[in-house]
Amino acid sequence: MKKIIALLILVIPVFIAGYGVKLIRDSIFGITIDPFSSLVLQFIVGLVLLVFGVWFVAGYVLHRERKNKRVQERFKAKDE
Repeated sequence: MKKIIALLILVIPVFIAGYGVKLIRDSIFGITIDPFSSLVLQFIVGLVLLVFGVWFVAGYVLHRERKNKRVQERFKAKDE
């Protein structure tokens, strides 16, 4: 049950990052999505969503690897 919950926690940021990629791609090709008034705003929102999604998933993976003591020395927490 814990693994299913962990998977669900990771699926949401992955979808957010995927939507960010879609917004970036659409702004590069000049397709404006309805809630955005300009392509620059759409690109910035897409970039923020992409960075947030990747940051969350990477932080989650790093946290689990630290907990299982499978990280290199440079990624270990300072208090250890």
